[in-house]
Amino acid sequence: MKKILYSIFFCSLLFAVSSCKKTDGEINPLSSLSNFGIGSYLVLDKVINTSLVYETAASSKVGVIAHAYEGAIDPVDHVDLYAAAGNTYDTTKWKFVKSITYTAPTIEISATGGDLAKALGISASAFKAGSGYSFYIRVFTKSGARYDVNNTGTNGGSGILGGPTYNTMFNFGAFIVCGYTNMAGTYKVITDDWADWSPGDIVTVKAGTAANTLDMSAVWPNPDYGTVVNPWIITIDPATGAITGTTKTVFAAYGATQVSATAISGYAFACTGQLKMTVTLGPYGNNNLVLQKQ
Repeated sequence: MKKILYSIFFCSLLFAVSSCKKTDGEINPLSSLSNFGIGSYLVLDKVINTSLVYETAASSKVGVIAHAYEGAIDPVDHVDLYAAAGNTYDTTKWKFVKSITYTAPTIEISATGGDLAKALGISASAFKAGSGYSFYIRVFTKSGARYDVNNTGTNGGSGILGGPTYNTMFNFGAFIVCGYTNMAGTYKVITDDWADWSPGDIVTVKAGTAANTLDMSAVWPNPDYGTVVNPWIITIDPATGAITGTTKTVFAAYGATQVSATAISGYAFACTGQLKMTVTLGPYGNNNLVLQKQ
């Protein structure tokens, strides 16, 4: 429990861009306030889904619904959809998925796990729970101009690409998930940022009192370093394995300092036997915990 003495802060993004190699042409004119109406882009209306279920990956669908920016002089004709493992702006690593004709007022841009697997040249059964993929949208206008994440521009992070005022849709993610069944049992510690346990230690995860819950109180705190104040209960979505939790004081470090578990996120995948989560232990910041079922 070394974090009682000091805190380490870190930041992780599930779909952080790993490469921003620019491989396309001119910047979208709409990225400049003086050029309203000249370029074109799509505006996000609704996220359909960003999870592909491992057990039914071939038929599971991810995607978005969007509409063309109404003030553009050059209307949208169609979009090409590409995919890549992980995240990359390097278009040489993008794999073509399909073309979709734009028919006003909206367009659905979606793909099944089968579409993704075909584009990547693998079978849907090769997907692994916990893996992330990215879809990239290239917009083609009636004049033949094309725009994607590489040639749209950001205006210092507040503009057309990523700016909240524009709400543009040029890319979305797909995360491979798998359903949850009771995962109570013994686990090997892979990562413990709180440092109550070392990698390789064996800990016990108990079943919670309600359906689709687990009691993590025998993991944090290690009884050598702290005492339980309230049971630390996490709730798991049975369809996706996504973890949530209730904010409360869960243990006392060294019998004194009260520690609360908040902002719990992560997943419990029955198909891999892995529990992986990020927990804010106030006031000590984010801590990763990764356990592998034995």
